[in-house]
Amino acid sequence: MGFAWPWELRKNGVLNMNQRNIDYIGRYNPRKFYKRVDDKLITKQLALANDIAVPDLIAVVREQHEITHIPERISSRSGFVVKPAKGSGGKGIIVITKVDNGRYFKPSGHEISASELNRHVSNILSGLFSLGGKPDVAIIEGLIEFDPVFEGYSHEGVPDIRLIVFKGFPVMGMLRLSTAASDGKANLHQGAVGVGVDIASGKGLHAVQFDRHIEFHPDTGKKLTDIIVPHWESLLHTASSAYEMCEMGYLGTDMVLDQSKGPLLLELNARPGLAIQIANGKGILPRLKHVEAMSSHSMTVAERVAYVKTHFTG
Repeated sequence: MGFAWPWELRKNGVLNMNQRNIDYIGRYNPRKFYKRVDDKLITKQLALANDIAVPDLIAVVREQHEITHIPERISSRSGFVVKPAKGSGGKGIIVITKVDNGRYFKPSGHEISASELNRHVSNILSGLFSLGGKPDVAIIEGLIEFDPVFEGYSHEGVPDIRLIVFKGFPVMGMLRLSTAASDGKANLHQGAVGVGVDIASGKGLHAVQFDRHIEFHPDTGKKLTDIIVPHWESLLHTASSAYEMCEMGYLGTDMVLDQSKGPLLLELNARPGLAIQIANGKGILPRLKHVEAMSSHSMTVAERVAYVKTHFTG
């Protein structure tokens, strides 16, 4: 959307940070439930209790002395992911796609030694990547099996799907694709590509990198709006059901598609960013106000999904 005057943004229904913080996060996200989304381990446990599929949990490292047990926990794995339970913005996540006799390799082929991996886990425990720098725990998860439908749309990383869910209604979606600039991570601030996705169909609508409109993936040359996200109905249902699971009214849900397991919930975000509007080329505010204006009678997950597919298409 580029530079615009404030009145233009308001006219286009763009939600700004103050509005998001006060009118939506502050009003609809009870503080007592923040732990459910800020702590990825608690999120994973909640998801499993609610029959929502998540990546395999290999190990949880809570104490420094447990770091020495990591090799035996991952000995049968060809790859794994290490992440801080309370990290944000993709910080502190290491993806290992190849294990060879105690040697670890990132998607780029760059090797990480065992001592480097141990030091990274130690840094996680000390709170280097956590919100507020508080002591943390390290989660070791199974590797996502890349769904071949995304071949050519992502560089050395698994794409993820962000859906903004308001009062249980998935109101806007975005596909995040890794690039060479983002080091294989699907993080927009680090240079990943954001593709706005039609809520009704899962088809790509509009794409950006570093907040600028682009048509083709910078590394692979694939036309980004040609993409249609498979299992879209299931992704919408998973996102919508996260509302009952964590009882937060304004939520970002991050999911991935695994080749054999289908949609998996990665994490939830109580303070989802505003860049999804840039990726979609439109503001989210009209959809939020639409949901707010609806009568308060409860709808099932299936009814909410059907509703947004009818009213928020395009």
